[in-house]
Amino acid sequence: MNGLYDEFKIALHSVWIRRWLALAVAWGLCLLGWLVVALIPNSYESQARISVEMQSILSDKVGVDARERKKNMERVQETLASTINLEKVVRGTALNQSVATDRELSGKVEMLRKSIKIKSEKDNLFEITATSSASNLSDAENAVLARDIVQKMIDIFVEENLSGDRDETSQTIKFLDAQLAQREKELQEVEQQRVQFETENLGLLPGIGSVSQRMEAARAELGQIDSQLSQASGSLAALNGQLSGTPSSIATPGVAGAGGARGQLAQAQATLASARARGWTDSHPDVIAMKNEIAALRIQASKEPAGGSGYRTPNPAYSSLQSMRAERQASIAALQARKNALQADMAQLASKQTLEPGVAAEMSRINRDHEVLKSQYDKLLTDREQIKLRGQVESETDAVKFLVIDPPSSPRSPAAPNRPLLLAMVLIAGIGGGVGTAFAMGQVQTSYPTAAKLEKASGLPVIGSVSQILTSAQREIKMKKLRIFYGTSGALFGVFGLLMIVEFIQRGMVA
Repeated sequence: MNGLYDEFKIALHSVWIRRWLALAVAWGLCLLGWLVVALIPNSYESQARISVEMQSILSDKVGVDARERKKNMERVQETLASTINLEKVVRGTALNQSVATDRELSGKVEMLRKSIKIKSEKDNLFEITATSSASNLSDAENAVLARDIVQKMIDIFVEENLSGDRDETSQTIKFLDAQLAQREKELQEVEQQRVQFETENLGLLPGIGSVSQRMEAARAELGQIDSQLSQASGSLAALNGQLSGTPSSIATPGVAGAGGARGQLAQAQATLASARARGWTDSHPDVIAMKNEIAALRIQASKEPAGGSGYRTPNPAYSSLQSMRAERQASIAALQARKNALQADMAQLASKQTLEPGVAAEMSRINRDHEVLKSQYDKLLTDREQIKLRGQVESETDAVKFLVIDPPSSPRSPAAPNRPLLLAMVLIAGIGGGVGTAFAMGQVQTSYPTAAKLEKASGLPVIGSVSQILTSAQREIKMKKLRIFYGTSGALFGVFGLLMIVEFIQRGMVA
């Protein structure tokens, strides 16, 4: 332990006797280091935080999806530091004063790209940081510039999310309008082509459907007409049978016989004929009752004697049956005419059926083109109206709210460099360098600070040592040199303190 202590005292003595060298090296290193620190420009940093709140009550109803809005904001965040936006920042701040050429503008843009940082703290919280260290500006101007840069970035962020969406909506509507006009023109051309084709092929396309379909429809209708003709012919035959068994006139007896069975029979037959004219069938309960009554009246009428004093009158039943027969004959004639017309149409369609495949294929192609264009037109029209409504919702309601939580800060002290710490580190490094240089010189030079060192180095016994004896004049000179040394050393610390004072004064001027 004593050996270490002795070595420390020897090293300290070695440095002390070379104190002027140590002081000179310390001064040189400190002056050089402080000059380098002084040349480092101050960098001022400004920060701001903004919050984006999404209102989705009405937006979701019209298709404004919150996830889509979030993707748009992420896209804006990524493109916010683009060259175009950074040029806007340069033009809108004090940086524009030192820009005269495109090359200088590009340099300022690259400087901003390195000094601006945008990060997302949460889903709806963004932090924008900008630093300014322009060498041609003072510290106060750099502090103001940093704040202006952040403010301009906030303005661009809001503009990109609001007016950017509106511009995009306007451009989309213009594009859809152009597409709608084009589709409408194409649709009109196809419609004109279809009308012209139908006019040119009027003989092949008289109705709806293909020739085969119309042939099938005609056959079905012809079958129905044949069935109706068969029914009408049967009904006419039945009427003819009834007419043959019904007298055209009936004998009317005198007063006594006016209400006889023959009169009642004639009246009952007239009632039955009227019921059948109304469309009642033989299975109708009233018709069955009337037929039974007629049968009974015929038996009674056959038992009545023919009175010579009576006179004959037209039979109402016969007249009614004649009317019904005329109606059935007219119906049969109409059905037969319709049957003949259908047969003629079927013959004409059969002759044209050989031309149908090509005409039908062309007509199908035209109709298909028309349907495709019509569906595209309807879809584009729906999309345009929906986008227009979304644009109105975004512009006339607060679908997105931008809230500046922390406005751009006004820096009062430089973010970099930490000049007081650097000045102190330079002072410590200068003193350390001076002491280290003096110690190294002591190790290089051959000297023996103690008798033990000399004895160890020479291998010879040392009888004794003689202390240095100074005169009064020499002591006075030594004390004077010590005072100069202490003063010079104190001046080094004084310069350090002065630099610290200047630094804090400059900070106070910025504030």
